[in-house]
Amino acid sequence: MSSKIKESSTNYRNLRVLSEACEINDVLKKISPRWKMIILYDIANGYFQFSKLKAKLPGISDQILGKRLRELEEDGCISRISDSSTVPIQTHYKVTAKGDALLEIMIQLHQWGLIWENPDSSPVR
Repeated sequence: MSSKIKESSTNYRNLRVLSEACEINDVLKKISPRWKMIILYDIANGYFQFSKLKAKLPGISDQILGKRLRELEEDGCISRISDSSTVPIQTHYKVTAKGDALLEIMIQLHQWGLIWENPDSSPVR
């Protein structure tokens, strides 16, 4: 994913403490790299080719888009499908059941943010 952190660094020790204190931090670290969730969301909404994702996300470099697609595939959130009957071979991405489950949670998190991050619209407790 990202560059290695020296085991002797304070950052490394802090990450270990967070990981040991609450496993949620490991999950957040896995899904938090920039662009990762919007790529998953866009694939689920019909942008299933590299070129279409690139056009939808003009601020992302080809290198980072490719890296995030590989990470999502390694995580089991998307699958890559190559169609060798076309010239050139076309590659499509599809959201897996695991990716769909993650998207449901992310949408709920988004809805939570809409409610609770606007003090004027927060429910009364």
